Amino acid sequence: MPSTTIISTAACSDGFRAGSRSAAALPAALLHLAHIPGLGAVRLNRLLHAFGSAEAVLQAGTAGLTGIVPARLAEAIVQTDTRREQAAVEAWLARGEGRDLLTLADADYPPALAELTDPPPLLYLHGRRELLQQPMLAVVGSRQATPQGKRDATRFARALAGSGLTVVSGLAAGIDAAAHEGALAAGGGTVGVIGTGIDRIYPAANRDLAHRMAAEGLLVSELPLGSPPLAAHFPRRNRVIAGLSLGCLVVEADLESGSLITAQLALEAGREVFAMPGSIHSPVAKGCHALIREGAKLTECLEDILSELPPVLLPPPATARAQAVPQVIEDAVLAALGTEILTLDSLAGRTGLTVDTLLGMLLAHELAGQVVGLPGGRYQRML
Repeated sequence: MPSTTIISTAACSDGFRAGSRSAAALPAALLHLAHIPGLGAVRLNRLLHAFGSAEAVLQAGTAGLTGIVPARLAEAIVQTDTRREQAAVEAWLARGEGRDLLTLADADYPPALAELTDPPPLLYLHGRRELLQQPMLAVVGSRQATPQGKRDATRFARALAGSGLTVVSGLAAGIDAAAHEGALAAGGGTVGVIGTGIDRIYPAANRDLAHRMAAEGLLVSELPLGSPPLAAHFPRRNRVIAGLSLGCLVVEADLESGSLITAQLALEAGREVFAMPGSIHSPVAKGCHALIREGAKLTECLEDILSELPPVLLPPPATARAQAVPQVIEDAVLAALGTEILTLDSLAGRTGLTVDTLLGMLLAHELAGQVVGLPGGRYQRML
């Protein structure tokens, strides 16, 4: 298994400060249950439903628990000492701002996630907790993404963030990382649901991205601190991604991709599924083509997504995107491109616009099929 990196403290400015939850206010009974090996979300939710609270579960004793869970689990619940694990959670919460716990009983637990048959009873959060209340769209895909796939994920994430949606993905290499980067570049919100403990980064190459997300977005995990990147953890992560989202866009995926699991979980949760087509010769297009054959919406532009989402659930456009660019400036960008292939710097020099302004305008032109992005940060007008 590739190495993981322990995450360092990252400052946040969202007002959710570590230490705001006192030791006395920690959900000690729920933390105890969450650290019992073999007691997953399904069985834990079954116990909570049967007894009404985590405290009542612990008061039931072995005899009261047996029959709802296997005897070995009932004994483990009563006999396991989790004080060391709970102390580690207290220490993690105290290490920096933006760290918190979210329980299924909290008023701000995302309603869409609570609708799952096995919602996470406990979530670890690092970053802007309020993002969980925003409308989200999942953008997922292959870890072995093509350069074009990464560009597409980045552009669509920028466009989604510009439309006011929060982009959620799994902080994996390839499409996931590109989607998070695109949302951050647009100044929008992005949520990374991870398949390790919240104190670990996997893959280690995404360390810097994870720190930025802890400061500007949100990292989420239902796994205990220190949990390694085991294969069994990622389907659990995928169901949380699907549960949080209004829909799921698959950018690239082979037939064995975990992204197809996310798409299937989204369907089962009643969410919309979108897939981008690709070359018939590309292995990472085959999963998307399979989804399209099974009824996923073939997606070529932002409107393909927005048109399928209930308008009442869509947020108003982000402020930066709501300020319309005068048509004369839009036309000037296309005129400056002419028939040449230009870099951003060259285009900025010709138009007098900033790179940030140009990126937003070029994205709109790309999604409209008027401009194509080329390797090396170059652009060409489609004539």
